[in-house]
Amino acid sequence: MFDIVPSEAIREGRATDAYFDRTVDALEGADRNPRVVAEVTADQFPDGDFELLAGVKDAAHLLAGLPIDADALPEGTLFDGGPVMRVEGRYLDFARYETALLGFLSHASGIATAALEARRAAPDSRLLSFGARHVHPSMAAVVERSALVAGFDGFSHVVAGELLGREASGTMPHALVICFGPGEQERAWEAFDEAAPPGTPRIALCDTYTDETDEALRAARAIDLDGVRLDTTSSRRGDFRHIAREVRWRLDQAGFEDVEIFLSGGLDPDALADLRDVASGFGVGGYVSNADPVDFALDISEVEGEPWGKRGKLPGKKEVYRTPDGGHLVRRADEPAPEDGEALLAPLVRDGEVVREFDLDDAAARAKREAALVNFGEET
Repeated sequence: MFDIVPSEAIREGRATDAYFDRTVDALEGADRNPRVVAEVTADQFPDGDFELLAGVKDAAHLLAGLPIDADALPEGTLFDGGPVMRVEGRYLDFARYETALLGFLSHASGIATAALEARRAAPDSRLLSFGARHVHPSMAAVVERSALVAGFDGFSHVVAGELLGREASGTMPHALVICFGPGEQERAWEAFDEAAPPGTPRIALCDTYTDETDEALRAARAIDLDGVRLDTTSSRRGDFRHIAREVRWRLDQAGFEDVEIFLSGGLDPDALADLRDVASGFGVGGYVSNADPVDFALDISEVEGEPWGKRGKLPGKKEVYRTPDGGHLVRRADEPAPEDGEALLAPLVRDGEVVREFDLDDAAARAKREAALVNFGEET
């Protein structure tokens, strides 16, 4: 019914590019199936342009059951060159899985990197992922999980929450207010208050029909309010910072000092950095969900123990290390490890068995530590 590649097709290696089918046929016909080392990289040498690794859980489960070994950086690791994953085995045992493997890592890492930029721009604010509406529905859980890896506090998508074991967050859309009509905003806020489960923050959308300050005060008087959300259309927004400050002034003046302000609508890291002192939190949508995927490639770097590779790529099996000052080092596997370096590639799959746990909180904590270590997003 929908244009969605089924999970079983991915798991069976059928979600692949046609030339891998041709390659398998050619190698089988030539009776050639060498043991290889293949590495997933975006950049060969470190360049200081760090990105955040995500999608490792899906990649691991894609490779599960295949007679291969795989190592990978932990999810939530920042990298700027060298391999993020290494696969070792007979080439025909994983050849058809390259397309899906790169897709799992590329898209999730791009989203996570953009989310980390937002997180670093507003480090003390509550951030919610609102971008599921900008992507194909089959991608929603990938968007929300990647945002959590980057340190977001929550997300909006219901089924993604069911898959991730987290409860989706949300208040009300403009549609709810519009269904009651102009001048009837109080009825909309009261209906929301009556219908929302206990424990759901009472955050009213306050920019539908009249001035934001007017609707914020009316909402605060209508229900026991936790906060107001301003999602003013960009064509009517003007100075969003001034609007938020004015709303804060008017709420405080009327005795509603405890009512918080949340902002949403086309926000990027620059906007978050500018607004973080006038709002308690933000809904961030397209900047995160619409992020460009990381341009990963999977390249054979070793064949039957010999360092082989295509022109422009570095042949030979490699290791990557993090140094105490935040350096990201790439070395040949047969070179000595740096004395102060922490090896980043760690077992992921052994003979087809996934040997790693995937804890979202651990990944988010790692991303936060590493972002501080490498000064990620300092230009913001």
